[in-house]
Amino acid sequence: MGNVESSSYQEHLSRFLPEEQTDIDGVFDRLSGLDGSGEEKTGKAARKAVTLTMLKAYVQEALPDQMTCRLYSGMKSVDLAGKSPGSSEQIVKEQFLIFMSNLLKGNAEEKSGIIMRMISSAEGPVKGEQIQEFTEDLVSSVVHVLSYRDLLRGWNLENTQDSTNRVKALASRLLSELKLEDGKKLEGPHLLEAMCDQSTIEKWVFQIPQISTFLRIIIRQGFLVLHSLLDQATDIVNLLPKCKGIKGRGFVSLLDIPSIIYINSHLPSELQHKWRLLFSSSVHGESFSQLCGHIINQGPCILVLKDVDGYIFGGFASQSWEVKPQFQGDNRCFLFSVSPSLVVYPYTGYNEHYMYLNHGQQTMPNGLGMGGQHEYFGLWIDGSYGTGHSRAKPRCTTYNSPQLSANENFTLDAMEVWAVGDLPENAVIKGQKSILDTDPEAQALLEMTGKSRQSDGLREPVEDDDN
Repeated sequence: MGNVESSSYQEHLSRFLPEEQTDIDGVFDRLSGLDGSGEEKTGKAARKAVTLTMLKAYVQEALPDQMTCRLYSGMKSVDLAGKSPGSSEQIVKEQFLIFMSNLLKGNAEEKSGIIMRMISSAEGPVKGEQIQEFTEDLVSSVVHVLSYRDLLRGWNLENTQDSTNRVKALASRLLSELKLEDGKKLEGPHLLEAMCDQSTIEKWVFQIPQISTFLRIIIRQGFLVLHSLLDQATDIVNLLPKCKGIKGRGFVSLLDIPSIIYINSHLPSELQHKWRLLFSSSVHGESFSQLCGHIINQGPCILVLKDVDGYIFGGFASQSWEVKPQFQGDNRCFLFSVSPSLVVYPYTGYNEHYMYLNHGQQTMPNGLGMGGQHEYFGLWIDGSYGTGHSRAKPRCTTYNSPQLSANENFTLDAMEVWAVGDLPENAVIKGQKSILDTDPEAQALLEMTGKSRQSDGLREPVEDDDN
């Protein structure tokens, strides 16, 4: 793969399998062959090189222009023997290969050096404001390239909310782990003015694996390099779940791509590959019995609520919902906020009041709740549907979450529930029977409320995973 000019180059080359080396070699040849100017004169002979103009011509609209410029600055920063970083406006193959090696195969120290120059092409520390701009570019570029390459896995920008605001929100979450040498987190105005050296960036990259994941996706899908090998598909599978259950519904989720990525990253790894729509108030109606009929015994799921003031929040239920007057679930459950802020609130260990679902009883509260205690849930939907509360004085004991809704007692505007992971064996049996056929308790409870067999006529075929 080209002339070997240094032991460092040979070391980086050895990180790639033979087929990967061939792929990288082919991409560089296509890049450098876009026009006749891509040759750098040396003392011996001309060798192929790439300019920023050539890189933009190759990438075209797959990446935002700003991210293409950042990637090029990262390539230029690679130091070769006898050549100062950034001294030329052309990238030679050795720089291209070492850039790929550091960002795709390297450790946090190797990545941080490249990322520093992607943040700012100037030598020395970078400002917090520049890191914020880089991180927002990083998130928006991931959404952009996945959409451009048709890799949103069943989601699209028409059946989700606009991503603009959540790009900033997800970037803010990633930046929340940026810490100075003394361990102090950089937040608000302090972040914008802080000066950060490479060791700070290195610790940040090590602490937040999404930074490396996002860069790998941008490089592989933006340059179409190392993107077709089987082991490279894992990043996208774990990043964005396959979306099922929305075909032909005219459905628009309360979520957007960045918030889906963020919430999905907090799920157990075995549940991150697929989301399946169980219930939507816009599709199935505003009814608590309908809600119960669609979510009981469907495995782990995510609830998303929007109140009339525009706050969006919800929770992850780690086990199948059951109608019973006791708390259920386990310590994998969590609550979250999407708007106005994007935050996940995990289990605290204070109590085991993870999940609660009751319906049709006179002696116990009827409704759906997560965290806290009766009358003071972190998230509660009343059994009459349409109203609920999020009472935290000042925090929910189970999840340490603040008040999630705009007002403590809220009016529900919309709700959706997603099953996550594979379909449980007991959820649907042959003939596509309703869960009420296999759960006599749920059926009896619904009959008690005069909602007998509400799921009749609403039985929905499970989509083939290959469709």
